[in-house]
Amino acid sequence: MSADDANRRWTQSMPEAYERHLVPVFFRPFASDMATRAAALRPRTILELAAGTGALTSALVTEAPTASVVATDLNEAMVTAGSAREPRADWRQADAQKLPFEDGGFDLVLCQFGVMFFPDRPAAYAEVRRVLAPQGRFLFSSWGPLDSHGFGAAFQAALEQSMPEASPPFLRDVPHGYTDPAVVAADLAAAGLTLVGSEEVTLEGAAESAASVATGLLTGTPVSAALQAREDVQDLRAAVTQRMTDRLGNGPVTASMTATVYLAQRPA
Repeated sequence: MSADDANRRWTQSMPEAYERHLVPVFFRPFASDMATRAAALRPRTILELAAGTGALTSALVTEAPTASVVATDLNEAMVTAGSAREPRADWRQADAQKLPFEDGGFDLVLCQFGVMFFPDRPAAYAEVRRVLAPQGRFLFSSWGPLDSHGFGAAFQAALEQSMPEASPPFLRDVPHGYTDPAVVAADLAAAGLTLVGSEEVTLEGAAESAASVATGLLTGTPVSAALQAREDVQDLRAAVTQRMTDRLGNGPVTASMTATVYLAQRPA
C-alpha cells in the first residue's frame, strides 16, 4: 500500500474513532457551554468552522433553534459524518483560510478547538472578518497548556515513555500550542478584529476507560499517521494504552480539562 493510500484510509476512518472515543469525553462538555454562550448573543445567521462530526453543531441548533446554521470542515470525511449525525444544519466542506461565502453574510462565526489547526491564523481570522456582518461576533475556543488537560497529559507521558527516541509532539505543539491570550489578541488585531473578552473554563471529562481515550488519540488524530509506518505500531499502541491506564486507573475515569473561550467583534 502506498503512503498516499494509507493516509487516505486513515483520513476516511478517522471520524469514526474521533466520534466514538474523543467527542463524548473532550468536546461535548465544552460544546454545551459554548452553545449556551452563542445562544445568549441571539444570532440569526451562524457559521461554524472546523465543525468535526458536529458536537457543537448539535448543541447549537438545539440552543438557538431559530438561527440558520452552516457547519463547515476542511476534512470531507468529517463533513460526511457530521451531516449524517446532525442534518438540521447545512454542511459544507470549506477551508477556513478561503471561505466560499459572501461578504457580511453571518452575524456569528463559531469555532470550537479548531483555530489551533489553521496554518495561518491571521489569514483565517481575516476571512472571518470578511464574512461577518458589521459588529458581528466571533466566538471560539482553544485548549490550555497540555499539563492542564488530564487526559492529554497522561497520553503524552505514556507516548514519550513508550517511544522516547521519537515520540510525536502533535498534542503539545498543535492542539495545546496556542495558549497565550496576548498572541491570540495580536492575531485577531492583525485581521481587523477586536478581542472583546476571554475566559478560562475548566470542565470535567468522563471516559468509559483510559484505554478508550488512548484508542481515540492513537487512531482518531494525526498521531496515527506518525505511527502507522512503523513495524512495531501494534506493540507501541499496546504499550501506550497500558501506560495510560496505569496512570489514570482501570474502569471509568475522569479528568479535568482547561480551555480558553474568546469573543471577538468586527467593527461597525
